[in-house]
Amino acid sequence: MVPPARCQTRMRVEDFRAWVEHRPGDGRWELIDGTPVPQSPQTSRHQRIVANICCRLDALGERRDGHALPGLGVLSAAMEDHAPIPDVVVTCGPLGADGYTSDPVLLAEVLSPSTQQTDLGAKTRFYRTVPSLRVFLMVHQETARVEVWRRGDAGWSMRGVGPDDTVDLPELDGTLAVSEIYARAGIV
Repeated sequence: MVPPARCQTRMRVEDFRAWVEHRPGDGRWELIDGTPVPQSPQTSRHQRIVANICCRLDALGERRDGHALPGLGVLSAAMEDHAPIPDVVVTCGPLGADGYTSDPVLLAEVLSPSTQQTDLGAKTRFYRTVPSLRVFLMVHQETARVEVWRRGDAGWSMRGVGPDDTVDLPELDGTLAVSEIYARAGIV
């Protein structure tokens, strides 16, 4: 994996967006803790899991004028030095034209060995600052396990689910079976 680009000072989202606009078109970048970080191509297993999640969540979201999209950047006014790109983002209402959203209702990250520490650390902290976000999923890639992070009246809580479980998604008036997430991904 390519190391993060080095900056003398922490980059803010506004500067990052201008910077990334002038990057070559063959790579994607996200901003984590004020540092631009390149995204590597994903394995076929990772992509299969993302496709499964995206298809199921898009079907659920359609009933609420929602869209499940891969590769949409997420912004939060609470953290001006982050612009991560989760694997799947669900938004409701009109789509923005710039590839970013600040009002996701649900998102999913498929954990990779090279990014797992960032996904479970800096990105999890960031996602918890997005006011519109109700739930996010941290999806393990090597085993059928999903961490379901949900915002409730008392704050955020996390619950792990396994291969025989179903994730309730009242935000989309539906459910997502863990078996659907891993269908055809070669995980038992």
